[in-house]
Amino acid sequence: MQKENNSLIIVVEDNRVYNKLISSYLKSNKFTNVMSFYSGEEVINNLYRNPDIIIQDFLLDDGMNGIDVLKKAKELGNDVEFIFLSGQDNIDIAINTMKYGAYDYIVKDQMALKKMVNKINKIQSVNKLVKSNKRYKNGAVIFFSILAVVVLIVLLIVFLFQ
Repeated sequence: MQKENNSLIIVVEDNRVYNKLISSYLKSNKFTNVMSFYSGEEVINNLYRNPDIIIQDFLLDDGMNGIDVLKKAKELGNDVEFIFLSGQDNIDIAINTMKYGAYDYIVKDQMALKKMVNKINKIQSVNKLVKSNKRYKNGAVIFFSILAVVVLIVLLIVFLFQ
């Protein structure tokens, strides 16, 4: 049984049918916190929600492209991973999205949704490791700080009672 996943995933796809397909596929794979938008402007207005992952179409009907959304998110300081899911089978576009900080670029085909879920799982695995590493480092800093205080107290007691 697969555990439910509560990371906020935003889907940005102007084709309403494909948008619904992506959202439904994510929910069927236990990603329960999914929001859908149909334009770049809508998602930019909702970046305050601090999504963990944005599944982004490259070309949007509102005149924006996915790189515009990615740049705006990075400009606002959002620590969000972008996965482009696009019908644009152009290596230059894919390289350009990666250059601006996208995690991956997936061309829409019969395996695209499965690839997308695999990429989301990889992102989440890395994020868990990073959080665990931070906790470990914080624990080590606290331990050695307390140790230093104890050593200083012992030294102070030794010098005072000689």
